[in-house]
Amino acid sequence: MKIKSVLPVAFSLLFCINVTAQQKSPLDKVNLYIGTANDYGQMTPGATVPYSQIQVCPDSKPRQHPGYDYEEPTISGFSINRLSGVGGSGCGGNVSLMPDATGNDVRLLKHTEQACPGYYSVQLSNGVWFTATADRRMAVERFSFPDASKAVLLLNPRSAFDKLFAANFEQKSPSMGQGFAECANTCGRGHYLLHYRLYTSTPFVLDTIADGRKRLTFPELSAKYVEVRIVVSTGLADELDKMSEQAVWRTDFQTMMGRAKRQWEHLLSTVEVEGGTEDLQTIFYTSLYRTFHSPFQVTDGTMTHYLGTDGKTHEAKDWTYYSSWSLWDTYRTKFPLITLLDERHSSDIMQSLSLLYQTGKKDWSTNYECVPTVRTEHAIATLLDAYRQGISIPSLRDAYSGMVKEVKRLSLKSPDQCLEASGDFWALGQLAEELDLKEDAALWTRRGEEIFDSIWPKEFQNIDETYTRMRGNGLYQGTRWQYRWGAPMFLPRMIEFVGKEKLAEQLQRFFKEELYNQGNEPDIHVPFLFGRLGMPKLTGGIVRSLATESITHRYGGNDAYPTPFVGCAFVNQPRGYCPEMDEDDGAMSAWYVYACIGMYPLVVGEAVYELFPPLFDRVTLHLGGDRQTTVVVRTEGRISEKQQVKRVTWNGKQLSHFQISVKELKNGGELKFIF
Repeated sequence: MKIKSVLPVAFSLLFCINVTAQQKSPLDKVNLYIGTANDYGQMTPGATVPYSQIQVCPDSKPRQHPGYDYEEPTISGFSINRLSGVGGSGCGGNVSLMPDATGNDVRLLKHTEQACPGYYSVQLSNGVWFTATADRRMAVERFSFPDASKAVLLLNPRSAFDKLFAANFEQKSPSMGQGFAECANTCGRGHYLLHYRLYTSTPFVLDTIADGRKRLTFPELSAKYVEVRIVVSTGLADELDKMSEQAVWRTDFQTMMGRAKRQWEHLLSTVEVEGGTEDLQTIFYTSLYRTFHSPFQVTDGTMTHYLGTDGKTHEAKDWTYYSSWSLWDTYRTKFPLITLLDERHSSDIMQSLSLLYQTGKKDWSTNYECVPTVRTEHAIATLLDAYRQGISIPSLRDAYSGMVKEVKRLSLKSPDQCLEASGDFWALGQLAEELDLKEDAALWTRRGEEIFDSIWPKEFQNIDETYTRMRGNGLYQGTRWQYRWGAPMFLPRMIEFVGKEKLAEQLQRFFKEELYNQGNEPDIHVPFLFGRLGMPKLTGGIVRSLATESITHRYGGNDAYPTPFVGCAFVNQPRGYCPEMDEDDGAMSAWYVYACIGMYPLVVGEAVYELFPPLFDRVTLHLGGDRQTTVVVRTEGRISEKQQVKRVTWNGKQLSHFQISVKELKNGGELKFIF
């Protein structure tokens, strides 16, 4: 089917420039190349929209975990899906297309590469121009050939970042083919099944070449470009049959790019910042952008049904089902931030998470996923936090029995597992309290305390020379120093065991001796403990140092560095994070956003923020489903970055504990830090 409107390549290349020139949109402060080089973030600059299972991007050869490596120009093709910085082997990388007759030694001409929210473009070493945009479940790719008579696309139906179990692709009409790929999820855990249809703007001839790839040639091509639209299903067998070819081509390329831009503008404009350097603002808005990549909207095209983790079709009336979770990392920062800033979508996200307890939930991926996904631990705390923020979760009470079964099977084999389990029992006790299940609340709270008391005095109370050793005594990805703070909801019990003054001294020592690890998540909440130990004024300086200054990092993602890394953990360049520091699907990005705006959810589930001076002079948050509630966070009298805050006020009233509840925050007002 011919495209009704042709978008000149020149316009495509100017898309990001035009966005930048407006100077009214936060999009001009997003640098999609931050953290995309080598093993310094594991992020990509692919074309996507918020909460979309589509992210179109080149896959480097050899690749990094999410497919793309800024420092490697040779590519294997352009695939349509991936997760951002999840580490491990990654997952996604399906439906790879290569605009070349052989697919060998095809390189990106890096000086032509452009990316901004909702758009990606590059010229290849063979002269082909590639541009892409996306919507919720469709990749839109344009290949402009220097010679129309030699236009060819190589499709790899078996492309995948992890193990592939089965795949197929067949031509169904002159300009449409249909296929599927069944793949392993991250770290080889569980399966996802992707069904897709590939439409071309002009008819193609299909044949199979020696390595199993499919070759598409275009004998009727009159223009110098071929546009490809790849529509993915959300797991339901007959879903693709319900979409007409006319509907696929209804919206032209330019309009789709504009739509993608507006979606990102809407989300990023929830926060306005003033002051700070250009780099600070760029890293901030890029981090905010990456917070909203997932979970993915996977209700079917009619917005009425979804595929559950039990492999069955379920009804979704008047709401949208989401999937793709990485909660072990993101429950600490990303989901509380989404709940704060995007209330409009939060209820559906949390309803989807809650329903896993009825359709089948494992700590890792199940075998019935429709999209790449990772892990779902700590969902109870995530749901509790959203509920206490005022988010409606209709299925929460029905999910409770599944939560009870989940905590009863928690592993207690290692000290870190015990700490995490104690927090899960605490969260279940708090949720039972919210559901007015008094006996259960007491039972689960007591069980959490028992687990904590059984492990913390034994493993973490008395500090010795082994405390700086990574993975000591069976710990997963941290030292005993880092994990000893791992259950902040039980800080009062730590104080009972050690004493408040001594514990505060130990916390200061932790940072003075550079024992904190910004490169992984187990201790990323620790800078925000000072307020609860009576030293809230220390938090701001430490957070500013971690977020903006060159410091010594002794630990990476999985082990101590052979030689400590000295540098900034967050920089405005492709090597944007520390070595081995994964972005972890928005977890680190959301941490950075919180660091900039002056608040942090220390105990996920309390819906209470620890307060400290923002990195900007003024931050304006637009909250609520209608964005009509305004919170202004600002500083007064700060003339030096090294100054210590004297007091903080909320609507003119001094806050003695440097804390505020999310519910109070959502009423709107002014948070002022006075120096």
